[in-house]
Amino acid sequence: MVTLGALWLPIVLSAVLVFILSAIVHMVLRYHASDYSKLPNEDGVRAAIRTGNPGPAQYIIPYCATPKEMESPEMKQKYAEGPIAVMNLKAPGYQGMGPMLLQWFVFTLVVSFFVAYVAAHTVPPGTAYLEVFRVLGAIGFAIALLVAKALSGIFGVALYRYAIDGQPVGGFTAEELESAVKPKGGRNAPPTATPGTV
Repeated sequence: MVTLGALWLPIVLSAVLVFILSAIVHMVLRYHASDYSKLPNEDGVRAAIRTGNPGPAQYIIPYCATPKEMESPEMKQKYAEGPIAVMNLKAPGYQGMGPMLLQWFVFTLVVSFFVAYVAAHTVPPGTAYLEVFRVLGAIGFAIALLVAKALSGIFGVALYRYAIDGQPVGGFTAEELESAVKPKGGRNAPPTATPGTV
């Protein structure tokens, strides 16, 4: 297997390339510009939110603390009336591009590190390109949720909670797949001899 230390240059290069590609996508091609829409009464919504003075966090409207509360007539009425929304509020103040770009590059560097970690433990030297792409591409796709949350402004504790949530999902999936393909007789059972061979 390739050691993780031997992959430090690909880790940095991949992070730089992803950063440049994302800059081209968002600043030149701009096909994500239509991902968000403007509220017709934006100033009124802003004023209404400021009256409650909420801190930076993720909010949901309407909010209910328990499943039982969701079944209450009052909550059903709120859902019927609308609006239904999830809001990610940041701290007030000018959002400079510099700190956000730095934060995004650090995030791409962390993602590259974990993809390289998987490569170091699963992909032997000399593996065909398409096989490497299949394995590591799937890992990169699995991280897309974290990327989406990060772009939504969730860079704090909530982002790491999403990452932690993925651990048992990956563990249970791996266990089930391993059970499905392991030889009959148990995990450590010797391989069955092919007929006609010694």
